[in-house]
Amino acid sequence: MGHEIDFLPVGEESKGGDAIALRFGNLRGRREEQTVMVVDGGYTDCGDALVEHIKKHYGTDRIDIVVSTHTDQDHICGLKTVLEKMSVGQLLMHLPWDHSEAMERARTSAYWRGRLNDPARRMLEAAMELEAVARRRGVEIVEPFAGVGSKDGVFNVLGPTAAYYEQLLSDLLGRTAASSAQLAYEALVRKMLEAAKKLVPESWLAESLRDDGTTTPANNASVVSLLETDGMKMLLTGDAGIPALTHVADALEDIGFAPGDLDLVQVPHHGSRRNVGPTILDRLLGPMENGVTRGIACVSAPRKNPDHRHPAKKVTNAFLRRGYPVYATQGATLTRRHDAPNRAGYGPAQSLPFHHMVEDDGGA
Repeated sequence: MGHEIDFLPVGEESKGGDAIALRFGNLRGRREEQTVMVVDGGYTDCGDALVEHIKKHYGTDRIDIVVSTHTDQDHICGLKTVLEKMSVGQLLMHLPWDHSEAMERARTSAYWRGRLNDPARRMLEAAMELEAVARRRGVEIVEPFAGVGSKDGVFNVLGPTAAYYEQLLSDLLGRTAASSAQLAYEALVRKMLEAAKKLVPESWLAESLRDDGTTTPANNASVVSLLETDGMKMLLTGDAGIPALTHVADALEDIGFAPGDLDLVQVPHHGSRRNVGPTILDRLLGPMENGVTRGIACVSAPRKNPDHRHPAKKVTNAFLRRGYPVYATQGATLTRRHDAPNRAGYGPAQSLPFHHMVEDDGGA
C-alpha cells in the first residue's frame, strides 16, 4: 500500500501553522482505491493552497476525511475553504458543547458566551464556524476521540479520549479572568525574554531540554493520530503537549509499540520547547544514541522566522539525538512518499543541523 504525506508551508514571519494533505492506498490505481485526507488547514489563505495541491498532485476534488486537530486559528481557518471548495465525505472535529453545559449555554446565548473567558470563547466560536460550514455543505461530522479511524484501519486516532477531553474543557473553563490575564502577561514576558534571549552551549551528550514544559488545555486537546501503511508508522501530533503525549504513549504501548518504531513523527506545536521533554521523547523515539537513524521528524515552521522561535534549537537537537533528523517546511512543501508515482519538481530535502548553541531558558 502506497502513501503520500505533504506538509504545506504556513506562515511567513514568526508565526507558523499546520496544513497537511495525505493519501494512501493504490496510488497508481483508480481514485476508488485511495483514501485522501486533510489534517488541519492553516490560516485562511492556506485553504486555497490545499485545494490546489490536492487537485494537482492527487488528481481529485474529493476528500474522504478532513481532520481538525483543534481550534487554534493557525490550524482551523483554512479548513472552511477546503469544505467550501471540495467534496468532503467526513469531518472529524470536537464539539465542545456536547461535553460541557457551559459551552452548550454559550453556543445558544450571546449573554452566556460573553461570560466565558477568552480562550474558551475562542474555542467555541471557531468550532461553531467550522461546524456551520460542514452542516451547510452536508458533511458528516464525527468527533475524533481515541479509537475513531478509517474503515480500513490505516488511520487511527490515539487521543484524546472523551474523558481526557472533558477534563481539559473543565480546566479551560475554570480559568478566571484574572488567571487569563496572568497567562497573557506571562506570555508577553516570555516574548520579551525570547527577543533578548542569549544562546548557550549544548553538546551531544549534554541535553538542556527539560520535562517541565507546559502548554494550554486547548493545545492538549489536539487530535493525535497514527497512520500505518506497509508496516510504516507515522504519528501526527498537532499542538499536543507532554500530558497529552503521555496518554498517547500509553495507548501505543498497549498495542505493542516500542520506542523508536515510528518512521515519521510530526514535531508538536511547530517545535516549541514547552510541548516535549526528554522523558516523553524517550518513550516515543527511543533513547539517545549516537550514529543511529530510526526515522524522520517533520515540523511546520515559518519561512523567515527571524527570531528562530519555532522550532527551538534544543528541540530539534533532542529529536536528532534520538535518531530523528528534523525537516522543516520554512516556505516549501515537505513530502514523504512510498510506492507512489513520481512527482515533477520535487527533490531531496536538507534536514536541520545539530546546534551547538541553543536558547537559554534562564532557569525558567
